[in-house]
Amino acid sequence: MAVDEDDASLSPVERRARMSAKIQAETGIDYETIVRVVDSFYVRVQADDLLGPIFTQRITNWKPHLQTMYRFWSSVALATGAYSGTPMPKHMVLPVDATHFDRWLELFEATVRDECTPEGADHFLARARNIASSLEMGVASYNGAILGRGERYYKAR
Repeated sequence: MAVDEDDASLSPVERRARMSAKIQAETGIDYETIVRVVDSFYVRVQADDLLGPIFTQRITNWKPHLQTMYRFWSSVALATGAYSGTPMPKHMVLPVDATHFDRWLELFEATVRDECTPEGADHFLARARNIASSLEMGVASYNGAILGRGERYYKAR
């Protein structure tokens, strides 16, 4: 999202707030939407045969994880800057591959289609696809695989 000439005189905090407001107006996504999406998504994840065991082995107290995810998606979807962590190290050590990332995206898409406006769902999904791709490349690299353009990472079966 480009900075308008009118934004040039704004502080970074004011510019970020203006950008967030513009995204909200265009997509219908607000903090309450993010909470609904995150909560609904993780209910689906926990019930999922493929992803559920991976998450439940690592997360025993869901409240802090959900709070982190609210901040993460607020930053990703609304450009709020609320999250400042480094998710890659936590994800690259997981026993996952392209199959898991595809399922994650499938559940995420179903969730945002249920919880958001069509514009909001598309906005979330574009970002989720980039995140999944990046994390998959990190997992692959951690496991000694270098992916070329369009390649996917599958663990040896």
